[in-house]
Amino acid sequence: MTNERTAALTAAGVSIWLDDLSRSRIESGQLQQLIDTVDVVGVTTNPTIFQNAIGSGVGYGDRIADCAARGLDAAATITELTTADVADACDIFAGIYAATGGTDGRVSIEVEPGLARDTAGTIAQARELWAKVDRENAMIKIPATVEGLEAISETIAAGISVNVTLIFSLERYRQVINAYLTGLERARAAGHDLAKIHSVASFFVSRVDTEIDARLTAVGTPEALALKSQAGVANARLAYEVYEQAFSSERAKLLLGLGAHAQRPLWASTGVKDPALPDTLYVTELAAPNTVNTMPEATLNALADHGEVRGDAVSGSYVDANQVLNAVDAQGVDYAAVTEQLEVEGLAKFVASWNDLTETVAGALKAAN
Repeated sequence: MTNERTAALTAAGVSIWLDDLSRSRIESGQLQQLIDTVDVVGVTTNPTIFQNAIGSGVGYGDRIADCAARGLDAAATITELTTADVADACDIFAGIYAATGGTDGRVSIEVEPGLARDTAGTIAQARELWAKVDRENAMIKIPATVEGLEAISETIAAGISVNVTLIFSLERYRQVINAYLTGLERARAAGHDLAKIHSVASFFVSRVDTEIDARLTAVGTPEALALKSQAGVANARLAYEVYEQAFSSERAKLLLGLGAHAQRPLWASTGVKDPALPDTLYVTELAAPNTVNTMPEATLNALADHGEVRGDAVSGSYVDANQVLNAVDAQGVDYAAVTEQLEVEGLAKFVASWNDLTETVAGALKAAN
């Protein structure tokens, strides 16, 4: 039996993806259980998720021992472990992938975060990961840095499906869509089947509120305090307006007419950071057709338990959303500075997780020898 609340979100046009993966989730059958009971139709991963999974030591001992016996270093072992998890998860989602024509049943794996400012390095590793996972329903995650934009275009041009991650600003989101369309145009010129290429654009939500709320609190006026916890949803709603406009353009229509797919907005960072807020805020308030919401398990459980889905909560909300961001700006909070800071911090967190993971795996390899 599926859950009525998650089913309602699905009916509103939202694909529910789980923002987590581990060997134990795969082998215990828990991932399949989430598919069967709460409408999960995809998975996203990131360096922090794999640090938590592999760092726990659960389920990876034999594989690490095998890598040690083969003389692999920490970097190569991480690739072996993470791509194996993603490939096995892709197999679990194969039926959903087929049933949805490739829209869902997707499992994402991210390029090494240290490559986020390295266009050529990102392109090379995206191709390596795609070949290593060797599943049509994989997606390669590429951060939406300035240097990542050309990497997105080139990876799409090679016929590889991409999850663009760490998007915070509306301007960068417009650039990401342009990079995707450019990639499709190059893919078409290279003779790739556009229908096989899918992409999502991961727009981060809760981190925007966390940073803007801190700045509003510092301002301290009644007007500033009244605006707290509104900017994240407003920013995401305006991103959906950008999506609607971009994929109704003549340029996009030409590609869609040739079998290409629109790049769906994916709401990421949807776990509430402020315990005073409703724990399903970034789910129910961002329900809209043709979107993805990737949730940590706690948020997914909250949705299944008491989330109140009211259908499309985004379309037609753009005037109000603009007013929120304008009011925030009027309080002296610099939107561009906030989104730039969040990108830098987001990358730094993933680099730190990757370094921790490398240290953990290096220690495990040493112990296995």
